[in-house]
Amino acid sequence: MMKIGIVIGTNEAEVVWNAFRFGITSLKSNHETTVFLINKGVEIEEIKDEKYNVREQTDIFLENQGQILACGTCLKSRKKEGSNVCPISTMKDLLNLIEESDKVLTFG
Repeated sequence: MMKIGIVIGTNEAEVVWNAFRFGITSLKSNHETTVFLINKGVEIEEIKDEKYNVREQTDIFLENQGQILACGTCLKSRKKEGSNVCPISTMKDLLNLIEESDKVLTFG
């Protein structure tokens, strides 16, 4: 088992959709997987795309015990509150994720 960190910094539907598909694959392979949303990544709840159903993938990711963190400063700059999908986190949380992960991937 590995600890995998995924950093998503975009709200581009296909990129976010694929990042979560990868996250689900890693969870189903018994890896502990955490996603950190930063920059436009904190906007994932607003992504609406007929071809790339981001909401479905985030739900499956969470159902499979994946964890999602979201940059609190990025949320505040967009006048957004935290949520179940985007819980408010900090740069210290991102640092911890990177320090504790065996592998870190970035999308966007």
